[in-house]
Amino acid sequence: MILQRLSILNYKNIAEATLELSPKMNCFIGHNGVGKTNLLDAIYYLSFCRSMLNPIDSQVMRHGAEFFVLEGEYGAAGASGASGASGATGATGASGATGTSGATGGAVETIYCGMKRGTKKHFKRNKKEYKRLSEHIGLIPLVVVAPDDTLLISGGSEERRRLMDMVIAQYDRRYMDELSRYNKVLQQRNSLLKLEDQEPDPDVLDILEEQMATEGERVFLKRAAFVEELEPVFQHYYQLISQDREQVELTYVSHAQRGPLLDVIRRDRAKDRAVGYSLHGIHRDDLEFSLGGHQLRREGSQGQSKTYVIALKLAQFDFLKRTASATTPILLLDDIFDKLDADRVEQIVQLVSGDSFGQIFITDTNREHLDQILQRTQMDYRIFHVEGGKVEG
Repeated sequence: MILQRLSILNYKNIAEATLELSPKMNCFIGHNGVGKTNLLDAIYYLSFCRSMLNPIDSQVMRHGAEFFVLEGEYGAAGASGASGASGATGATGASGATGTSGATGGAVETIYCGMKRGTKKHFKRNKKEYKRLSEHIGLIPLVVVAPDDTLLISGGSEERRRLMDMVIAQYDRRYMDELSRYNKVLQQRNSLLKLEDQEPDPDVLDILEEQMATEGERVFLKRAAFVEELEPVFQHYYQLISQDREQVELTYVSHAQRGPLLDVIRRDRAKDRAVGYSLHGIHRDDLEFSLGGHQLRREGSQGQSKTYVIALKLAQFDFLKRTASATTPILLLDDIFDKLDADRVEQIVQLVSGDSFGQIFITDTNREHLDQILQRTQMDYRIFHVEGGKVEG
């Protein structure tokens, strides 16, 4: 699916903007802190019904404003996103094709989100409001590569679980319900384990643990299948970007691999009672990142770590393209050139400019840098200049 037009009112530091977009590459150029990432965040919001940077909706509203509105018009992808003449025209700041040229026959999908301060947001598809926001997730698959992705390596296991959950939720509508039910029962069990004035009812614990095991097994099987299919694609992308310089591994680790999950959860009930929370279950799942047989967080350079994350995200893109809504995901690349050598940057741009990828949004501070790379790819592109929340292009 291609985002043909994006309209923004009072979103973060952007007072008003309406962008006609290229079906292939869209570049937002400007200094740090001027609003480039906020444009990507608006696109992300229209896919996931929330900001990728701030979970509190009222805080994405521009200071002093009483409402915000986001609206995107989406069409089917064209047969080809490349144009032999677009490199020359794109270098002057406008592509040879209009933003809607990437769409073929078929109805335009209009996605709207609006919110007044002090009220709940309204999310609509073709003017019809969703009853549940989860119904929208997966309609417009999207993958984002951002500076904060380094937390996947340096942060705790919750970051890596979130990565799995966000991808699986885009192609499996039952997954988030199963995960939500597991987390609800987990909270109930933890509440009983924290009781200070009485011992928890063992019969109630039995029931909760059975429910945890039932939902947890379902989540585990889906996570395991996802990682198994993702790993070889991830390794392929890493080798392409690094030009076969290093070997990498991706390993899924779960308590459910130790035997029946119900037995694993119940095995240390006394210890759980002592600490006041559940020590075992799929809420402790993790992904292990390795480079040359060693932990990436200990052995990897900044460039290797960033290459690892980018390869992981490109593998997610490939996975979603084959599973989610039978459509090519949108790809957001936020400040990806930092800490990468010229060879790796060139390899990444060559990869995403190919026919396997669809519409791409990229931010950078260096227009000349992007011009040189994009002219060599000969793909259709538009360049937008961002300054103080204003967008020109």
